[in-house]
Amino acid sequence: MPGGGGAAAAARHPPSGEAAAAPRDEEQQEEEGEEDLRDGGVPFFVNRGGLPVDEPTWERMWRHVGRIHPEGDRVAQRIRGAADLPKIPIPSVPTFQPSTPIPERLEAVQRYIRELQYNHTGTQFFEIKKSRPLTGLMDLAKEMTKEALPIKCLEAVILGIYLTNNMTTLDRFPISFKTHFSGNYFRHIVLGVNFGGRYGALGISRREELMYKAPVFRTLSELIFDFEEAYRRCWHTLKKVKLGHCVSHDPHSVEQIEWKHSILDLDKLTREDFRKELERHARDMRLKIGKGTGPPSPTKDRKKDVSSPQRGQASPHRRNSRGDRRPSGEKKPADSKAMPDLNGYQIRV
Repeated sequence: MPGGGGAAAAARHPPSGEAAAAPRDEEQQEEEGEEDLRDGGVPFFVNRGGLPVDEPTWERMWRHVGRIHPEGDRVAQRIRGAADLPKIPIPSVPTFQPSTPIPERLEAVQRYIRELQYNHTGTQFFEIKKSRPLTGLMDLAKEMTKEALPIKCLEAVILGIYLTNNMTTLDRFPISFKTHFSGNYFRHIVLGVNFGGRYGALGISRREELMYKAPVFRTLSELIFDFEEAYRRCWHTLKKVKLGHCVSHDPHSVEQIEWKHSILDLDKLTREDFRKELERHARDMRLKIGKGTGPPSPTKDRKKDVSSPQRGQASPHRRNSRGDRRPSGEKKPADSKAMPDLNGYQIRV
């Protein structure tokens, strides 16, 4: 398991809102789209005040580090008491020549995400509101590249979208996982990609096998089964998979990301039915793009009278009620809003 590198890296950003939310029961979190505030039964905090981090959030982060880190308060004291911490290198955002093949670009994007490091502090530095328009999330991704702080898996998905927007032949869609281990549920999310009919994924995780997948899988089900096997090697049982539709390549789009078009509950599906539902979702994405309703290119279908919302602008009201969900095997209405995922410590993945 990776060490406390996230805490050390966070120390390069001096203290300067309000974070966190009170723990809620799992079903309530899932209904309200806030299941990402707990993982494996352990809550983590979200910095809601932007950057630089204010003093109360900063102090709470270090207290939480002391509770969740194997070395306890000693790791915080060692880092905060150091007179001369090593300078943390800031990764360079990848740039590409027009002739650079898409697979090579994806490898470079994944290298950059990995170089930011996984955030082990228990405090997510960037607040991701899934109901925000895509343009607002892209503004946030740009801020991530400037701050170069450690990130968690949901932040990595937004960053992956931002860094692949100019790859217009690449389809991107979110894939969320819910797993069970030792009496607790865990959540994770990656950015699924499809290039030339081959599937792969971008993301970040404590586990190497639960993040990047080169676009070599012939079908979506092969990709998901590979993740399932990786979870099995970590002694996790895959319980649910949520699949979104393709994300627009227009960074100024005011559309919202469709995070959960298909919700597949493995407890209610046979293995063959699970495979069929995955391939049905893949077919739906192809049809949507084929009809011209998929992700527009950056120079196409842009609304001239719509400007990017300000960073502080309120997000549209989300609708996440029990009635919005669909059972496994059904298609969710295209206008449904978002939810899910993230992490804790110990053997979490």
